[in-house]
Amino acid sequence: MPVRMLAVHYPHWPVVAAGFAAGVPAAVLASGRIVAATPAARRLGVRPGQRRREAQARCPEITIVAQDPGRAARVFEPVVGVVETVIPGVEVRAAGTCVVPARGAARYFGGDRAAVEQVRRALAAAWPAVVSRAAGPGPGTPTEAGAEIGVGAEVGIGVADGPFAAEIAARTDAIVVPGGTPALLAPLPVELLGDADLVDLLRRLGLETLGSFAALPAADVAERFGPAGSWAHTLARGADPRAVTPREQPVDLGVAIAFDPPEGQVEQAAFAARRLAEEVHELLRAAGLACTGIQIEAETDRGGRHTRIWRHDGPLSAVATTDRVRWQLDGWLTSTALSAPPGSVSEGQVAIQAGLVRLRIEPVGLVPAEGRQLGLWGEPGAAAARVARALTRVQGLLGPQAVLTAVVEGGRDPADRIRLVPWGEPRAAAGLDRPWPGTLPAPAPTLVHRPALAADVLDEAGERVRVSGRCTVTAPPARLTIGAEQPRAVTGWAGPWPVDERWWESGARRRARFQLRVADGGGYLLALVGGRWWVEASYD
Repeated sequence: MPVRMLAVHYPHWPVVAAGFAAGVPAAVLASGRIVAATPAARRLGVRPGQRRREAQARCPEITIVAQDPGRAARVFEPVVGVVETVIPGVEVRAAGTCVVPARGAARYFGGDRAAVEQVRRALAAAWPAVVSRAAGPGPGTPTEAGAEIGVGAEVGIGVADGPFAAEIAARTDAIVVPGGTPALLAPLPVELLGDADLVDLLRRLGLETLGSFAALPAADVAERFGPAGSWAHTLARGADPRAVTPREQPVDLGVAIAFDPPEGQVEQAAFAARRLAEEVHELLRAAGLACTGIQIEAETDRGGRHTRIWRHDGPLSAVATTDRVRWQLDGWLTSTALSAPPGSVSEGQVAIQAGLVRLRIEPVGLVPAEGRQLGLWGEPGAAAARVARALTRVQGLLGPQAVLTAVVEGGRDPADRIRLVPWGEPRAAAGLDRPWPGTLPAPAPTLVHRPALAADVLDEAGERVRVSGRCTVTAPPARLTIGAEQPRAVTGWAGPWPVDERWWESGARRRARFQLRVADGGGYLLALVGGRWWVEASYD
């Protein structure tokens, strides 16, 4: 379902970023056409899409400058910061346009309209100072001391279902009721989809509005227009499924300490690292963030500078951060890596202790701080924390691949859906949101056999059950034999499910899978490959 979004849109942002005041006739040109104009220029007939000569004919005194995307983005950054002071989690769509989830803000402020007014008041209050401070000298920026740029900028704020509809609603300051997005989009032109080739084709087919395009069956659109057309059809129907990806906070959370004289003792350096770790986590708490990793930087009195990143499975605490810094310094201060410049000490040579002159810690992998609930008898997860420290210590001694953990991802078979990743690395699932034709139905098996177990499936006559080219069984399964075990009666079965993978290669795999239940209550997932039966997994 589309997520409720609030969008902020400045329709003529390029000319605002250029520094022209509302009363000055000015415009911004890109690819030979006007893309933005001040209110004074628009009152004289200058419109986006006009060529330079047409604009100058309507307004001879107009000032036209070339578009500067870098400047437009730079000037928009503090404006986004103002929106974030009201509603966190802003995503910048383009210079002059940003969106943010509106549901939480609406519940907090008392409705969509109240949230919009809060954002509008914050922008109006901070606008002159923020923009004049961030822009710097530009084509239309007055050079007098204290002069303000961009005064009188027009802004639209809208709320609708999904980012696409919210941006359109912001162009007219509309607040669309939940579920009313299709009605908002229906009368609008297809040019809003942004794909010039698709728009031209839709026009030639007589589909001039988003509503007429949305009325077509989704399957027919996918067959006729392909993936790009299917996505545009989704937007036209008001079913935009995209969620906002909040921008990374532009804040420096790193802290550093200098040692004079150079520090050569690991314990003394670790004591200073503990203070740095506490300072880092204080900054994170103040920003409402947590980190899943740290970057450690060290400089020595021998001119060496070295950096290492440690990651963890979940947010790090100040104690865990201190442990990692201590382990890293222990390895650095007593190894050839820091005791001399690279290449000056041969492998296996006796290490000479180096002195530490600067240490810096910076959190990486920032995530929202969700807080922790203490247990009834104290700190929760103490045993898990000890295990995590031990595993991380093993990785520090033997390498990241020494400790692996399983991650579930997309696939057709249980064995294909398990991926081993180093402990502490991000364990985001891959491919779970994609369709997998031929995947097994729920429930998933409890035990996957690697390698698969040899088996045999017989019918009532004692003949091996086979599958024809039309995916039909020669006879119902009656008995199952696994390895050297005694045959067991089959009390239920489902299948076959054919799988024809990588058919374009010489090593293509063709097989048929079955689910069988036996007399003792157990269940198995079997595959028939090349006339032979294999047990791939078991069910409880």
